[in-house]
Amino acid sequence: MPLVRFTRHLRVHFPDLEDGDVDGGTLADVVAALDARYPGLRDYLVDERGSLRRHVNLFVNEDVLVDRAALTDPVGPGDRVFVMQALSGG
Repeated sequence: MPLVRFTRHLRVHFPDLEDGDVDGGTLADVVAALDARYPGLRDYLVDERGSLRRHVNLFVNEDVLVDRAALTDPVGPGDRVFVMQALSGG
């Protein structure tokens, strides 16, 4: 199972969010598993077409995902997935 880690800023919207292992062979599977655990997270991460939202980035290990449209990037049992969103302001 891949290990998923989150930035602390996501906890503003999802206070119960915790780093942890989830099932999934692709990033789309990981997002679905996360949404089952944290309802509404999928809508925050992806749009109605299933594409990653502009303010969100996903990394597998140290590499930014390739397929922002369908999240077909593969993930394996020893992989680390990092979820972060862009911040702005002054």
